[in-house]
Amino acid sequence: MSLLTQSPSWRALADHREALAGTPIRELFERDTDRASRFSLDAAGLFVDYSKNPIVDDTITRLVALAREAGVDAHRDAMFAGERINRTENRAVLHVALRDRSGAPRMVDGVDVSPQIAAVLSRMRRFSGSVRSGAWTGYTGREITDIVNIGIGGSDLGPKMVCEALRPYGHERLTMHFVSNVDGADIVEALKHADPETTLFIVSSKTFTTRETLTNAHTARAWLLASGAPEEAVARHFVAVSTNTEAVSAFGIDTDNMFEFWDWVGGRYSLWSAIGLPIALMAGMDAFEQLLDGADAMDRHFADAPLERNLPVLLAMIGIWHQNFLGTTSQLIAPYDNYLHRLPAYLQQLDMESNGKSVTLDHARVDYMTGSVIWGEPGTNGQHAFFQLLHQGTAVIPADFIVCMQPHHTLNEHHDILVANCFAQSEALMNGSRSVDEPHRNFEGNRPTNTICVDTLNPASLGALIALYEHKVFVQGCVWRINSFDQWGVELGKKLAVVIEKEFALSGPIESHDGSTNQLINRFRAWRKTTRV
Repeated sequence: MSLLTQSPSWRALADHREALAGTPIRELFERDTDRASRFSLDAAGLFVDYSKNPIVDDTITRLVALAREAGVDAHRDAMFAGERINRTENRAVLHVALRDRSGAPRMVDGVDVSPQIAAVLSRMRRFSGSVRSGAWTGYTGREITDIVNIGIGGSDLGPKMVCEALRPYGHERLTMHFVSNVDGADIVEALKHADPETTLFIVSSKTFTTRETLTNAHTARAWLLASGAPEEAVARHFVAVSTNTEAVSAFGIDTDNMFEFWDWVGGRYSLWSAIGLPIALMAGMDAFEQLLDGADAMDRHFADAPLERNLPVLLAMIGIWHQNFLGTTSQLIAPYDNYLHRLPAYLQQLDMESNGKSVTLDHARVDYMTGSVIWGEPGTNGQHAFFQLLHQGTAVIPADFIVCMQPHHTLNEHHDILVANCFAQSEALMNGSRSVDEPHRNFEGNRPTNTICVDTLNPASLGALIALYEHKVFVQGCVWRINSFDQWGVELGKKLAVVIEKEFALSGPIESHDGSTNQLINRFRAWRKTTRV
């Protein structure tokens, strides 16, 4: 048994689970008329109602005791101080510095990184302003109309999600495209209606060696040159977000148009850095800095609020309650705002890549569950797809409903229907419905939900929402005693893919793998030999 599961606070929660078992959430409301207000909280422009969970005051007390015993507050302070808490990579984790609006020094290894951050923001403002104004043109002098971001993982998911969320703030002349998949269909579709003379590419890769990104970037470069553009046109149509000056220059990009970020910025936490350049281009640098403002407000709440009234801590610990004590295995993200349709995919990486770990910081195998399966789609679409399983399936799946009070349109009837559905779903999941004569109409209820309310989906509220989930993931990693900031699990498959790709060109049957993999490789090689010229 691990130290965690044998700790006093963990055992106290296990005992509490038995004491609370059999009490439905709806009954907790019947007993306590003030329950909704006591289990709700305002912070950084967000209102979160977490009252529809199987918790009482004692649950929160015991969960907070577990957080304290795990040293969440000390780990949080170490992160904000720039200590090297990413121990397996020996790096600081200081994405919070990117959105620190106080102007105070932020130290990493004895160096104040605030001036570096400010310099990159200033360069982003100048460049995005020149593209948006039309001063930056393609090689023939025509204004830019299409921007293609080429990246993968955090270099794609974050900027893409934010650009979709902030579409009402978009520039009327600029169309955004995002290419990440090495599947050639991705870039083919992105370029199908683009004009080489008016297309700008952003190549986002810290090392400028990421295989998928560089493959797509070279395809884009070849597309530009095949249109008749001269070699020197590459410098007018490509910029880079990277740290590898030599490789960027060799590609043909002017290093004056290379935007830096740092090894203390993890990929899935990087949209606040120059990786967010597509956001600045689409919505403007003022909007990008408002995004930072919102995240900074949540950072300050996370850093300063007592754990009992700290939104990231509360959501994290309620998640641990569901997962480690009540046996849930997945988490639904259901944004009732179509502009947030990419948020579930973004949170998949944030949560599953961060906390999908089975070894502690002390190299011990965990004997408790870490990391949830994160999934979701926007409401009301999800109601006509997978909500059946939420209501009557055998698995209990906690859900986060996210709803905006004020939409970016004037179709009031639409919005009333949307919001009514959001509130009704959380009520139905909690209360259920009983039918004696028609068992197929029975809904057990007692399905937990959080409801996160945003006044208006604007850059600041979006920044606060993203930071809320970032810190929730961090707190859970602290309690589980894992490193939320590495991702070694993505490496093995990449290494094997290089070996297999080389084997495609060999003669004779491949027999160096297991029987299944050998069969698949040989079948593909046979097809390749007969169909390719």
